Amino acid sequence: MKGWGMMRVIYRVFALAAAFLGLSQVSAFAADPQNYQLGLSKPVDPTAAEQVWFHNDLMLPIITVITVFVLFLLLFTCWRFSEKRNPKPSKTTHNSMLEVAWTLIPVLILVAIAPFSLRLLYESDDTTNAEMNIKITGHQWYWSYEYPDQDNIAFDSLIMARTHEEAAEQNVKRLMDVDNPMVVPTGTEIRVLITSGDVIHNWAVSEFGVRTDAVPGRLNEEGFMIPEGKEGMYYGFCSELCGTDHAFMPIAVKAVSKADFAKWVEKAKEEFASNDVEPTFKVASLLN
Repeated sequence: MKGWGMMRVIYRVFALAAAFLGLSQVSAFAADPQNYQLGLSKPVDPTAAEQVWFHNDLMLPIITVITVFVLFLLLFTCWRFSEKRNPKPSKTTHNSMLEVAWTLIPVLILVAIAPFSLRLLYESDDTTNAEMNIKITGHQWYWSYEYPDQDNIAFDSLIMARTHEEAAEQNVKRLMDVDNPMVVPTGTEIRVLITSGDVIHNWAVSEFGVRTDAVPGRLNEEGFMIPEGKEGMYYGFCSELCGTDHAFMPIAVKAVSKADFAKWVEKAKEEFASNDVEPTFKVASLLN
């Protein structure tokens, strides 16, 4: 309980300091850049919210208590066993009880964390209730999206503005907005199948709790769901060093209502008609 109290004090100090300096801002969506922003992005996916809880409310207090305790031991040891206080050095070589303690305590901490961690890992990988599939392919240096459930709509997504001048001219976010964002409906369980056409990339959107490698010749799957009422733009980035323009292949996801998504599908069928290709994969149906 003392550890929790200490963390609450630390959080309040930082919050008050940020408010006093006028730096405390909450972004409505996504990786919208905020000056001096600290911490994880605000999650929208339920599993992502649990990931943030696991990090902020479980791991941070434990890490803080361990760090403060180890720092105290180091300072105490430097003071207690300094040459000035111990002109005649101790010849102690070991302490059995102490050695058992510093082995057993970390094990117990890991055992206490394990149920929360393993459950979260399982939930993060569970896509059995997916209502929609999207294939994502990483390239040097852009993303391609395919919608097998919507007559195999396919298109590429490229960055719009690399410089401040280009961003101002087009009225877009530098290094974030793309020409063709991935469009998804809210209130829908979505399975993304991620691969690469060249080198290893990583499709990462913090608000969805997704950070998955795109590996050539392999499909990695992940799932997320954006609740209804959370429509808007969400941003992410390639999180695996992939070459010269690694910093210039952002991820933009536009979440819309189911009705608007149906309208977008009809429009996209015409807009990306020239991209019609044979599907590069098939999603197996789950048999009851």
